[in-house]
Amino acid sequence: MIRPGRDEDAEGYIRLIGDCWAEFPNCILDVDGEAPELRALASYFAKAGGALWAAEREGSVAGMVGTRPLNSDQAYEICRMYVAAPERGTGLAQRLLDKAEAHARAAGAQRLVLWTDTRFDAAHRFYEKRGYLRQGAIRILDDISRSLEFRYAKPAAGLVVEALDAAAAASAERRLSEILVACVDAGASVSFLKPLALDMARSFWKKVAADVAANRRVLLAAWLDGELVGTVQLNLDTPQNQPHRADLAKLLVDPVARRRGVARALMRRAEQTAQRLRRRLLVLDIKADEAGEALYRSLGWREAGRIPGFALDETGAAHAAVILWKEV
Repeated sequence: MIRPGRDEDAEGYIRLIGDCWAEFPNCILDVDGEAPELRALASYFAKAGGALWAAEREGSVAGMVGTRPLNSDQAYEICRMYVAAPERGTGLAQRLLDKAEAHARAAGAQRLVLWTDTRFDAAHRFYEKRGYLRQGAIRILDDISRSLEFRYAKPAAGLVVEALDAAAAASAERRLSEILVACVDAGASVSFLKPLALDMARSFWKKVAADVAANRRVLLAAWLDGELVGTVQLNLDTPQNQPHRADLAKLLVDPVARRRGVARALMRRAEQTAQRLRRRLLVLDIKADEAGEALYRSLGWREAGRIPGFALDETGAAHAAVILWKEV
């Protein structure tokens, strides 16, 4: 049962957090010295304009999460997110985070932010599956545990497209791999054959993240109501005599999020980004008669020609490619 948190749950919160921290070396909970708010946590969140929830199992606190507004950018912070070890994998963490995110959205949040210890690898995987990506520098805490924390963030609501920096590109690998596999399984011709192994997809996105870090590539991502559902790239690694050009590649939208304007929003943002970077000529190739061709043409892309037998499908059959271009 998930219910509003109460100050009287203090001992349960302290026990839960202490148990979670004890799973990691040198991670020490000093309540009175560093976290006295745990003694009256519901009041602490209420005073900050936020809210707190507790998951109760047989009279004990088995999970918790809180949220509170930040002072800028209409952002809310997700904090004090913990789930007892026996409850992990049951969906409790998902339900707790749903509660906190829904509260933040109802309060008008445009962005969701959280901080998580660099040692909490399982938490990082969980947040990344929920569309959160690493942003900015690591935070150094002057605490007894000598903690280092990653900042994760995502848009809270609506359809939002953003460019990813190197840290965000690296932390997006898992979710983008899932999208790539789903698109290939749905028939997308994006240089891979189905069934695409998740490890192969992860290897591809690692290379993309390296290119982003080296400023050879721009990686755009699209969120729909807080879920990361799409992506597209601009390849800037062009020859010396083509500094005015970029290749557009890997327009991908999760099949469950299609026909909701995601692909069009990604394309418009890609073109705007190219303009800002003074890459006035864009080029792409697409399998002939693929559904996405109509989108490109509706956005003013023009055909330069067709190459017969350009790529093979999983049956070995050859397919033509259409080369499209646009000045922006």
